[in-house]
Amino acid sequence: MADWGGIEAGGTKFVCAVGSGPDDLRDEVRFPTTSRTETLGRAVDYFRRRLKAGSLRAVGVSCFGPVDPDPASPTFGYITATPKPGWSNTDVVGALQRELGLPVGFDTDVNGAALGEHRWGAAQDLDTFVYLTIGTGIGGGGMVNGRLMHGLVHPEMGHMRLPRDPHADPFLGSCPFHADCLEGLASGPAIQRRWGASGRDLPDGHPAWDLEAHYLALALVNITVMLSPKRIIIGGGVMERQELLPKIRTRVQKLLGGYVRHPALLEHPETYIVPPALGNRAGVLGAIALAQTVSQT
Repeated sequence: MADWGGIEAGGTKFVCAVGSGPDDLRDEVRFPTTSRTETLGRAVDYFRRRLKAGSLRAVGVSCFGPVDPDPASPTFGYITATPKPGWSNTDVVGALQRELGLPVGFDTDVNGAALGEHRWGAAQDLDTFVYLTIGTGIGGGGMVNGRLMHGLVHPEMGHMRLPRDPHADPFLGSCPFHADCLEGLASGPAIQRRWGASGRDLPDGHPAWDLEAHYLALALVNITVMLSPKRIIIGGGVMERQELLPKIRTRVQKLLGGYVRHPALLEHPETYIVPPALGNRAGVLGAIALAQTVSQT
């Protein structure tokens, strides 16, 4: 049986695994994202062992960014001008191809997770949807007419600008580029800096969660009216707070004011705004889906 390798390359940790899907995900390892030399070296060593042990056909990478996902570009497969120290202009695809001699599929972490959800999870049978992750950063991707979202570069939904009432929320934002963009207002680090405590340490019913739901609902309304996705999948560490999703759905309905006339929004928002069916495995499974795709081209 053929194996495909997947790397969920996050700014905090790398997850590597081999397999062919949710029911066949094997030998998963996790390690912190340190220097690019050390981290990519550990990934290469992992897959070298897998090459010796079996029939590894390709590797896919769902990567933190910003990245260059254009196969026609001379910097395809690079992490570009990332704020993560020491990782700007890193040739991820080139390093893996040189060391492993295998095809390498590559995309953003959120597009990779979106592909995984499309193949095996909450976006099966949908040709147009959005995947949004809320964690250390905020990112968005997805599909339009059955194709992963790419354009000038790739979507940067985490950096959309939102209205902020300085009287209700005097926090100026944590994004080093835009201050009070979506990521600067609603990411995990923004919660920490605004309230002086991690979201994991804030209790249910804390004012943080109403404010978080407000900003995330604003973002989902923007996505809805701009892209008209058939579903929005929203995951990431911040969304592990159980009270958030119902608050977001209610707020989205209120903000839209009945303008988008579709039962999914008017009557059944629980079918429109959903958690990832693959849970925290969406990223690495999406990377395996990227490997399967590149091995077929």
